[in-house]
Amino acid sequence: MLVRLDPFREIDRLTRTLAQESSVGFAPTDAYKDGDNYVIEMDLPGVDPEHIEVTVENNVLSVSATRESVKEDRKADALVTERFSGTFRRSMYLGNQLDTSNIQASYDKGVLKLTIPVSASAKSRKIEISSGESKAQKVLAS
Repeated sequence: MLVRLDPFREIDRLTRTLAQESSVGFAPTDAYKDGDNYVIEMDLPGVDPEHIEVTVENNVLSVSATRESVKEDRKADALVTERFSGTFRRSMYLGNQLDTSNIQASYDKGVLKLTIPVSASAKSRKIEISSGESKAQKVLAS
């Protein structure tokens, strides 16, 4: 069989191998504001929800997840191994305006969704303005 050498493919394979051995993965993430909530959606395909851990400490949100390797279950030699197995870790700083004690998390179809409400103290509120005339009228009416 004739095999063509592709140095870029070899570099890519080496990078994936090193990433797997170091147990550091990357989970693509979207973050957006929806009304009074911030929403973070993170792709974690093939991860058992029991292997996902979400923590908040000092306003740093950390997500770690472990996806088990399937290649140990197979008896045949692998021709291509591109799917990551191991531990994914992602951390992001949350501002003080968020209510980190009320974060809600859900996991559906390989997507972890975190909903973080804006704290009540950070929400805009209308302040009533009193005028001198209204005070004078109240005094006279009493």
